[in-house]
Amino acid sequence: MTENPIVNPTGHAPAPAPGPRPGLGIFDKELLDRCISCGFCLPACPTYALTGEETSSPRGRITLMRALEAGDLAPDDPTLAEESSFCLGCRACETVCPAGVEYGQLLEQWRDHQWSGPNRPWIARALMALVSRPSLLRLQGLVRRHARGTAKSAPATAGPDPAEASADDSSAQQAVGPQVALMLGCIERGLYPGVSRAAQQLCPEITVPARQGCCGALHAHNGDSETGAELARTLGEQLPGTILTTAGGCAAHLAHHLGRDRVRELSEYLDAKGHQPVGQVTVNGRRARAALQDSCHLRNGMGVTRPPRELIAAVADYVELPSAGKCCGAAGTYAMLRPEDSKKVLQPKLDEAEQADVDYVVTVNPGCLRQVQQGLRRRRSRAKAIHLAEFLALAARSAPDVPPSGNPAQR
Repeated sequence: MTENPIVNPTGHAPAPAPGPRPGLGIFDKELLDRCISCGFCLPACPTYALTGEETSSPRGRITLMRALEAGDLAPDDPTLAEESSFCLGCRACETVCPAGVEYGQLLEQWRDHQWSGPNRPWIARALMALVSRPSLLRLQGLVRRHARGTAKSAPATAGPDPAEASADDSSAQQAVGPQVALMLGCIERGLYPGVSRAAQQLCPEITVPARQGCCGALHAHNGDSETGAELARTLGEQLPGTILTTAGGCAAHLAHHLGRDRVRELSEYLDAKGHQPVGQVTVNGRRARAALQDSCHLRNGMGVTRPPRELIAAVADYVELPSAGKCCGAAGTYAMLRPEDSKKVLQPKLDEAEQADVDYVVTVNPGCLRQVQQGLRRRRSRAKAIHLAEFLALAARSAPDVPPSGNPAQR
């Protein structure tokens, strides 16, 4: 005989005991659940350093994500809007997280939801519309004359294939493959066409396909990761073999979608093929003092830190700035969306560059180049910002007897 259910004084059966509520499906639950709220990420976060506020840390933002996913915060909550925008997306927190939280992926999912439709900042919408049109991107090349054409010469000997190089920055003595295509960055081909020309001078074996579009990183970081992934796959079809890029942020995005073995940033490619820089960069008759500003996604997402430092040190006196590995505040569109916060993040770096009395601050990402360049100009600093490719090409011009390949063994 079945027992009668227990009823409350009103005569109705009691409500079921509370349990975990189903999420809204905004976030990947497995990624969200990895965070153990230990707080190791706090000292690594640039925005937490600015404010000291828990909500402006990775741990605090993940707490907000969980509240949004559970329905405890409305999607239009002002704190959600502020913190999804305030985050730089530098991924420094990932490098110190003992639980392996993929914060960059969570941030993309958050902005996919938070910045959907009309909620996306208009500047981001305009830039995304521009780079989604390959014809407009190619038009920049006609005006600004970035690198173009096929390989000028094949390597004299077979070396390590960068396409087979380890994702670990410390390994990579492997070979130069026969097919290496240079990716022309969206911002770079318009603002800094000399970077791709310098890369072509350093690596005459590369091809530069004319018909190539955006890699999609801009979309992924601004609330449209689906289009970002689609553009990455399309670019992977347009560029044969190994994809060589002079933009750290683009490299990390492409590596995520196409596989680490297909993508090489310039410094690790040069390192993998055993490139020996020639000449030296001088200022007033002395060897120049040069520092590096890391690309956040190249450093934190791909683990590449050693090659650019060694390449700089080969042609100048290298100076390590204390905050070289921290975000400069460029962060894709961040410098345009939040200019005042961007400047606050940059200021300590400019102070360090002046205190170290450097002649050059070398970058490996066009966004970082623009950010540091503008900051130094505002201060009227004597230091100059320059991309690694142009810095190495500048050094090579001091050794006119070196053949185009830049291999001193061929003198």
